Amino acid sequence: MNFLSLFVLIPLLMMGGLALARNMKQIRAVAAVGSSLQLLLAAVVMVLFLQERAAGNTVEMLFIADTVWYAPLNIHYTVGIDGVSAAMLLLSAIVVFAGVFASWKIDPLPREFFLWLILLSIGVFGFFISINLFTMFMFYEIALIPMYLLIGVWGSGNKTYSAMKLTLMLMGGSALLLIGILGIYFHSAADGNLTMNILEIARNNAIPHEAQYYLFPLTFVGFGVLGAMFPFHTWSPDGHASAPTAVSMLHAGVLMKLGGYGCFRVAMFLMPWAAMQLSWIFLILTGISVVYGAFSACVQKDLKYINAYSSVSHCGLVLFALLMWNTTAMTGAVLQMLSHGLMTALFFALIGMIYGRTHTRDIREMGGLMKIMPFLSVCYVIAGLASLGLPGLSGFVAEMTVFVGLFQWSDTFHRVFTIIACTSIVITAVYILRVVGKLLYGAVQDEHHRSLTDAVWFERLSAITLIVAVAAIGMAPGWISRLIGDSMSVISERILQYI
Repeated sequence: MNFLSLFVLIPLLMMGGLALARNMKQIRAVAAVGSSLQLLLAAVVMVLFLQERAAGNTVEMLFIADTVWYAPLNIHYTVGIDGVSAAMLLLSAIVVFAGVFASWKIDPLPREFFLWLILLSIGVFGFFISINLFTMFMFYEIALIPMYLLIGVWGSGNKTYSAMKLTLMLMGGSALLLIGILGIYFHSAADGNLTMNILEIARNNAIPHEAQYYLFPLTFVGFGVLGAMFPFHTWSPDGHASAPTAVSMLHAGVLMKLGGYGCFRVAMFLMPWAAMQLSWIFLILTGISVVYGAFSACVQKDLKYINAYSSVSHCGLVLFALLMWNTTAMTGAVLQMLSHGLMTALFFALIGMIYGRTHTRDIREMGGLMKIMPFLSVCYVIAGLASLGLPGLSGFVAEMTVFVGLFQWSDTFHRVFTIIACTSIVITAVYILRVVGKLLYGAVQDEHHRSLTDAVWFERLSAITLIVAVAAIGMAPGWISRLIGDSMSVISERILQYI
């Protein structure tokens, strides 16, 4: 068995362990040990990948394993990773690990909660290691389905409406994606043999331009729905607001990254001609996402809605940068995926911890929390500084790389939209500083809040894990940037040949 499949096997063993667990202590032990093993495996895979690259192995995908799954349709279980995949696996493992400890006292039905959460993680890990369209789509659906129950059962507020809205909109995107994948499959043969292997399809370059013209929008929009692309973003704020803490962390921190990853791995890589021809349409839509999400965050009063609209803006910037086609911008897009995944998971973890104590997410009803719960408050300030791009944290590295890449285009259309996207930096600073000032400083709005306690050990472990990762990227970005850039250059070169 290829060791990449351990990313799927470990969660399956965790689910078996949870089914046999007899009490809360055993449930927590299974979840903690399993998520720790996943994190260790992701770190080991990253080290092995770096060693292979350092030894001069320039193969596009490493650690490839291929097993025939359904011979009549030439469907294989094919896994492998490049630099982007390795980075996404590490991000996913960190967020899952932090999410488990953020849900340490989940109630009710803790066993069932962790079962669905782990099933979601199977979909995420399987998606990032897949290089076959069939298995990629299968794991994509596995990641989406648990969201309905996780929000509908363990959520808060108008959770039934939010769960249904999220599920229906994402399933609509999946329907478009399925049509696109089938279209790619039936146009994939260069030698008479149909295939769903992404590398073979790219190598054959067999999809005719007229087919790319309608298949590219189907796949890009299908993945873009999960990436909260305007105007298909409306599920995101409601879903985030109603989801329990760990689900919000995985949803914004990891699940939305499946959208951006799928856009360049499938739509752009396999259909570069259409990607270049139609990019102006999606640049407009994603540019709107960047600015609209930031402005919407400015007027929200609910902490989760603020972070949800902030995620729309940051994920819009990911797709916007990908559509600029040069290696610098595309590398910045993946760095933004990593940075946003970590800092938004930290935000949602802290919001859940604060809500669990104050029983409100309305910033008008809170104030002076820095005196009452200093650890959580300092962590919130660090998350805010990362979001607005303070040097030394991941947000600065990601946004600087993105904007340097964006300005490499000299024509009027690209420059205008680049400048518009850059305004999001200022808008982000406005709502972050507004929330930090209102929430953490000033007068205490509710006298009952004076008796609140600060974070306990498992909450501190969750927050510190994410902060260390955010600081690590900010302080030493060179290695991860090179790792991603080497992989993104392959895609950008395929597209730029059509200029």
